[in-house]
Amino acid sequence: MQTEATSTSHRILFLNTFAFTICFAAWMLNGVLVTFLADNRVFNWGPVEIGWLMGIPVLTGSLFRLPAGILTDKYGGKPVFGTLLILCALPMFLLSYANSFLTFALCGFGFGLTGVSFAIGIAFTSVWYPKKRQGTALGIFGAGNAGAALTTLIAPSLLKNLTNGATNVEGWRTLPIIYAVALLITGILFLLFTVNKKPESSARTLRGQLQPLKNIRVWRFGIYYFLVFGCFVAFSQWLVPYFVNVYSLSLITAGLFAALFSFPSGVIRALGGWMSDKYGARRVMYWVLGSSTIISLFLIVPRMEIISPGRGVMAKRGGVITAVSDSAIIIDEKLPSGKTETQNLPLKRKVVSDKPIDNNALIFPTKEGWQEPMVAAGDAVEKKQLLAKGVTRIFFQANVWVFAVLVILIGSIWGIGKAAVYKHIPDYFPEEVGVVGGMVGVLGGLGGFVGPVVFGYLLEWTGLWTSCWMFMFFLSILCLFWMHRVIQKMMRQEAPELSRQIEEKL
Repeated sequence: MQTEATSTSHRILFLNTFAFTICFAAWMLNGVLVTFLADNRVFNWGPVEIGWLMGIPVLTGSLFRLPAGILTDKYGGKPVFGTLLILCALPMFLLSYANSFLTFALCGFGFGLTGVSFAIGIAFTSVWYPKKRQGTALGIFGAGNAGAALTTLIAPSLLKNLTNGATNVEGWRTLPIIYAVALLITGILFLLFTVNKKPESSARTLRGQLQPLKNIRVWRFGIYYFLVFGCFVAFSQWLVPYFVNVYSLSLITAGLFAALFSFPSGVIRALGGWMSDKYGARRVMYWVLGSSTIISLFLIVPRMEIISPGRGVMAKRGGVITAVSDSAIIIDEKLPSGKTETQNLPLKRKVVSDKPIDNNALIFPTKEGWQEPMVAAGDAVEKKQLLAKGVTRIFFQANVWVFAVLVILIGSIWGIGKAAVYKHIPDYFPEEVGVVGGMVGVLGGLGGFVGPVVFGYLLEWTGLWTSCWMFMFFLSILCLFWMHRVIQKMMRQEAPELSRQIEEKL
């Protein structure tokens, strides 16, 4: 294991991070491209098809992370990473000729291999740094997640220019070519300027390399990573159609908001690595999972309008209706003495505004109520009869700026969590970072595949865009509960007396 960080270590870290950024940008391309093509009716794709096309590249990049990690441990990161970049340029280029769901899916399956770059980079970075600095180094490398922000920020503008503002939609075919050239050039640079290095475990047999996967800890880390990384990947793509449909934003503006979610989450991962080195990954994960649960709960409430029965107006005494307006009901009652007594019952009028209520900058739910007459002049009414029904309207705008702030916040928290999860791996499996990191990456990457598909089905079934945040809430609760149970068990085994004192205080 490396005992000190050198200038070569820093150079490899830079090249790994740069290559990972390019790969991640390519991996997330369908999030913008598929939304553009569906929005402009180039292809007739619904939410389910869009979810699958977003998820297929992520599935490829997830499933092959374990083999990529094994190959990196066996042969080193230079040949594996360089070859990956060059090979993925081909299906990315072929995407420019796609004309159907099937060809899009096949090309997505091919360039989705860029997603395995994470497993390669984690293993190739860790061998160049001592244990005490691996958390920070891996956090810096993980900042390459910001490649998602590059795509969501730049690709919509490129599509607008390439298609002349969507007047020539076939111009979209140039975009995959640009990405293919970027992958090819990055692969060549990587092979020219990196130095290869393999871990001490590279001489092990395949069976020996896979031995750590029997440990349940690996799978627990994978579930954490399913949330903090996989769901980050899923939302990096899903937020573009989310903003377009829920808030009627343009594709470019939606891409900007999605980039504001992706970029901080990627960059802050370096901070997460430093925090994990300084305070411990376990403490950081408690904070991350707890925060994820709370913010997801806030985001569950949808943009909505509810019409409900309100306080009505009843007759105080019987009589005959003499006048009805939107502001009052008048009743004449004949008394035993022969005289007539008039009841004037005021009504709450419905306020009609020139501006739609959802154009206001509303943060909290608003309520308004009015009363509508149910009788007409000349009607005879009895005591306690309902004369005007009450109507209550509750409106919640789910303000786009509040929503965006919460989304950026949860994305940043997940970014810190990504570094905390991977800080555990070299601590518990110092010589199997590639294999274990690959397996954890597989499970995490599956979240990026499963996410858009599940979100699409949930939207189809519930009709609520916020159903995706319901999924996040329950997943966050599951991870937090599992981690807490494991830590309690460890405390009882390793420090029974301290555990007993804590339980007594609670």
